[in-house]
Amino acid sequence: MNHRLDVVTFGEAMMMLVADRPGPIEQADIFTKGTAGAETNVAIGLARLGFRVAWASRLGTDSMGRYLLAEMRREGVDCSRVVCDPAQSTGFLFKGRVAEGGDPPVEYHRKGSAASLMGPDDVDEAWLKSARHMHATGVFAAVSDTTLEAACKSMELMKSAGGSVSFDPNLRPSLWRTPELMRHWINSLSARADWVLPGLEEGRFLTGQATPEGIAAYYLALGVQLVVVKLGPDGAYFEQAGPMAAGGYVAGFPVAEVVDTVGAGDGFAVGVISGLLEGLASLDAVRRGVWIGARAVQVRGDTEGLPTRADLDSAGL
Repeated sequence: MNHRLDVVTFGEAMMMLVADRPGPIEQADIFTKGTAGAETNVAIGLARLGFRVAWASRLGTDSMGRYLLAEMRREGVDCSRVVCDPAQSTGFLFKGRVAEGGDPPVEYHRKGSAASLMGPDDVDEAWLKSARHMHATGVFAAVSDTTLEAACKSMELMKSAGGSVSFDPNLRPSLWRTPELMRHWINSLSARADWVLPGLEEGRFLTGQATPEGIAAYYLALGVQLVVVKLGPDGAYFEQAGPMAAGGYVAGFPVAEVVDTVGAGDGFAVGVISGLLEGLASLDAVRRGVWIGARAVQVRGDTEGLPTRADLDSAGL
């Protein structure tokens, strides 16, 4: 089947304001503008590698919405399924800085945003099926009850059409009413995917298993074809089921300085998804993911570390 698109994704984009210096956010004087959003980070990363990527969402027609739409188009992402609603506002966030890398403080302003109003009626079945792959995350599902419905519907439609689906749990406890509800729905969505990409601590919470091997076994038993457990600086563990069964550990790449860990998981997903869509063996796709994740932690923004095709070629990946 000839597909018009390679990858589609649904998700909320927010304007990100990054503080100019370490310390409490309220003490910063200057903020740098950027884009934020788990799904849009992945969309941008795949577009930079030459994939035909489309993103569905809702934005306000405010200055933040106009900025985000322009940035996504500049990156080469198809935004034809982005609705701009003059009656709604666009979400944004403040991101602090930390002196020695790690997780910076983040303050979200997304309640009641245009994207939170998305629902199952926003899933265009013909458009969705024009792609060969869909990437989903637990963030979009957590934004509201209706985005959860949209996430379930879109993943089910893609699977029924014979396309592949990747899913990053990307846990956001503050968006769920209870941890138990989060665990239930994230695992339910994982079971709808072909490739699941949890972090180690996420996997432990979601499955009750302590080891990467145990986490992988849990999701493989749900029918997932490939599980990749992210291990931070130690790399990743993966296990693939079926006739192409494989598995093992992939070592991390050396990092001179950790500047900002936010967005590293999205970069990791870009590597794995791009590799698998290009027909690489799972080992090589995971290795690419580990390499991009290592690049991502060495820069300040969410997408600055995402490579171009020339960068991949130079690295032999």
